[in-house]
Amino acid sequence: MNRTVFEVWRQDDNGNRYLLSTHADRAAAEAVVAEMESGVQHKQLYSVVERPAPDQPT
Repeated sequence: MNRTVFEVWRQDDNGNRYLLSTHADRAAAEAVVAEMESGVQHKQLYSVVERPAPDQPT
């Protein structure tokens, strides 16, 4: 079964990228981005990346 996960990434003003969280659906991931962007504004970018879910043992 092919599943997808949605990762929330942060990129700081030096170009370093960090994985913040992983979600089962895009809406949850985008809610995290919206929450992070609603605070004090910094030179940081937030993005959602869609990836195949890791294989689950059967």
